[in-house]
Amino acid sequence: MRQLLDDGLRLHPGITFLVGENGSGKSTILEGIALAYGMSPEGGSTSAQHATRPTESPLSQWLDLQRGVGASRWGFFLRAETMHSFYTYLEANPSTGGEPKFHEMSHGESFLAILDTRFDAPAFYCLDEPEAALSFTSTLSLISTLQQIADYGGQILCATHSPVLAAMPGARIIEVGPWEMRPSNWDDLVLVRQWKSYLQSPERYLRHLLDP
Repeated sequence: MRQLLDDGLRLHPGITFLVGENGSGKSTILEGIALAYGMSPEGGSTSAQHATRPTESPLSQWLDLQRGVGASRWGFFLRAETMHSFYTYLEANPSTGGEPKFHEMSHGESFLAILDTRFDAPAFYCLDEPEAALSFTSTLSLISTLQQIADYGGQILCATHSPVLAAMPGARIIEVGPWEMRPSNWDDLVLVRQWKSYLQSPERYLRHLLDP
């Protein structure tokens, strides 16, 4: 995180993806920015106040966010691992007109319902591995939603393992790893090279794992 604290991170209009291995720090960076913006650490909008067990890093306390002139102060943090508790919070604190019955939906359906009911304004959106609940087809629906937000003037920061999401035209990609943060092109991502290699010849990988 030293690079982030020393040099900062300029988020351009539209969509920025943080891509990297598990443990690389991309979700910590996303969380720190979301909290510094005023969002709930367990997901939700800048007005959500639910919390169960604090586990977030202190990074947000060290960040100084600078908004552009006229930028919206509303934002939404979609965090895959805490969505179940967020749905419970929404049931107890419904918006005007009520809420969808998130707990009665499948994991993927509930994510899509959040997209339909919350991702509808040119605000700041932070998404932590949203593809975790989505099929290939649903991921394409997410791409369409994100593009609409960008077209309306919204800003999106998304941590992802998905080569499908990261392929969005016009998106900025930052690869996080031992080098800390570096701009990258889709074709140059370690993630993309690994998936291409696996899909071309899965047996090359699996025989090393499954052979007795």
